[in-house]
Amino acid sequence: MKVPMLAAVAALCLAIPAIAHAEEEKTDCTTKPQSEWLSTDAVKAQLLKGDYASIRSITTLGSCYEIYAKTKSGKRAEIYVDPATGAVVSTGEGD
Repeated sequence: MKVPMLAAVAALCLAIPAIAHAEEEKTDCTTKPQSEWLSTDAVKAQLLKGDYASIRSITTLGSCYEIYAKTKSGKRAEIYVDPATGAVVSTGEGD
């Protein structure tokens, strides 16, 4: 009886960080179809005109562009952008 209970508790402990990480990522930025999204080059140009000095990568995550960049002050940033408007939805420290 103790072994199955211990296994269940261990599985739950391993799953909690994965669930928490998945909830942290912003994946719903727009309801517009991809045919109406801005190009990644357009979003990159918009960000470089603003607070960012360089863009390391741009990928699609759900209905968002997930962008890793450096700010003009040299800090790493993780940015979620609405691909239909180019509006920044959320930011945080990048890796």
